[in-house]
Order: sequence, then C-alpha cells, then structure tokens
Amino acid sequence: MKLFQIEEPDGAPADPDMPGAAIGLDASSALAEIAFAIGGNAVILADREGFERELPVPASDAAAETWRALFEGARLRGERALARPVTHAVVALAAAPDRVLAVRLHQAAMTAGLDLLDIVAAGELSPGEPPAMEAAILAEDLAPRPETP
Repeated sequence: MKLFQIEEPDGAPADPDMPGAAIGLDASSALAEIAFAIGGNAVILADREGFERELPVPASDAAAETWRALFEGARLRGERALARPVTHAVVALAAAPDRVLAVRLHQAAMTAGLDLLDIVAAGELSPGEPPAMEAAILAEDLAPRPETP
C-alpha cells in the first residue's frame, strides 16, 4: 500500500495574522477545565495520554505570574488538542472579579499570549452545563472573525 499526501491547491500556510481559536476556561474550582465550541456545540479538551498536566486554579489574590502559568497551560492544552493556535479566551470564575483582579487577569493572559474576551462568574452561566463549555460557547460568539475578501 502506498500513502500519499494531499495539500491545498496553493500549498500556502495559514495566515499568521489571522485570529486563532477561542477557548473557554473554567477557573471556578480547584482545577481548571478547558473547552472549545463550534456552532454552539462545546467539548471539554483533555491532554493527550502521556502529556497530562493538571491546571491548578490560583487564589484570587495570587500574583499575576501564578495566573500567567494557568493561562499558558490552558493555551498549550488548547493548541495541542485543536492542532492550531489559541489566541482568545473567556474565563469563568467562582465569583465576579473586582476591578483589581480583572486587571491582573487581563495582564497575565496577555503575557501568556491570550486575549481575554470576557471574565464571568460561573453562576451567571446556564445551569446544568459545565462552566468551561458555557464559557467556550461565549468565547465563540465574542471571538474576532477573519476578514473575508
């Protein structure tokens, strides 16, 4: 049996200036969960076997560096699972953040390569669905769309 590779007609790589995927990050409990949505249908993203990495959620008063580590881990999990860049996120926290925490999270996310689209309290999301999945659906709605020619 012979294998062959099929490529796009022009063979050009994806545009690096286009926005990447948007994920939902549930930081409302001890360990974060990451989700991705397409067409309003969300799925929890897991690390591949052998590459499992826990994502502990820092305390709300933790330093930006600690939050940056969480955002980097979330981005890495998303990129490995989706095989594409992750550039945007919506974060669900146990409670609505005060202004100081919101600024700290935005700064930490930015240094981790993520643009935070929104920070929500998990209780504000639809009941019955995991907060990560609801955050992913919200992220899909808020994410920038690529320009069409």
